[in-house]
Amino acid sequence: MLQPRLLTPFRVFERAIAPSLRSAQNLYQSRPLLPRALPTPSKPTPSFSLLPFAQVRHASHATQGAANRHSRDPAGKRLGAKRTGGEYVVPGCIIFRQRGTKWFPGENCGMGRDHTIYATHAGYVQYYLDPERHPDRRYIGVCFEKEGKLPNPRNAPTKRKLNMVAIPRVVEENTTVAVVGEEEAATGPQMRPGYMFREANWVIGRAAEEAGVTAKPFDRTNRWLAWRKRQARVKRSAQMKSFKNNSKKGGKKSGGGR
Repeated sequence: MLQPRLLTPFRVFERAIAPSLRSAQNLYQSRPLLPRALPTPSKPTPSFSLLPFAQVRHASHATQGAANRHSRDPAGKRLGAKRTGGEYVVPGCIIFRQRGTKWFPGENCGMGRDHTIYATHAGYVQYYLDPERHPDRRYIGVCFEKEGKLPNPRNAPTKRKLNMVAIPRVVEENTTVAVVGEEEAATGPQMRPGYMFREANWVIGRAAEEAGVTAKPFDRTNRWLAWRKRQARVKRSAQMKSFKNNSKKGGKKSGGGR
């Protein structure tokens, strides 16, 4: 037998469910029975469209650069030959612009960091091959003579043009030799004010030899002399460093006072 305390929850549960059970029973009894042979008319099922529930993303603005993606036509880089063969050029004149080394600099020519070939001497442009130098490379050079040909033979002397023109030398027949007096020869060449005369190095060395001045030979075992030289070097560097620091401080003080 259940105690009263345990019966109370069951009674509350019964009171809550009993009305619903009764209403369901009454509804089942009042429903008319139809024969099984006749199918019940089916109502058309509503078709739900998925469009309202689909997530559609609309772009807020046009994609950047899409309009001009297929219409790009960059400007030309103006590559190629700037001077033809046999044309006269001066130093620094650009002969050929290229990307990569399609042509290599030959005689009297140079190449920049963007592979531009330019002339280093005045002359006439020539495009040529040099099998002795390389079997496949093509070279651009500058020849001093318009009828000259490149490359020059390996054993031929190097030609140089120092912006000078060769002319025949004219020797005068009536040449007079100036006679220098004894006093002027003793005092040496006379220079105008503001100039200084100095003998050549070999003359100074010969004078030291004639006077008997000789330098002491270096001795590796004399560590005392090496230590003295090293200390003198350290002292000299410290002195120069102090002079530099003093000059910097003086400059800062003068600048701040202004």
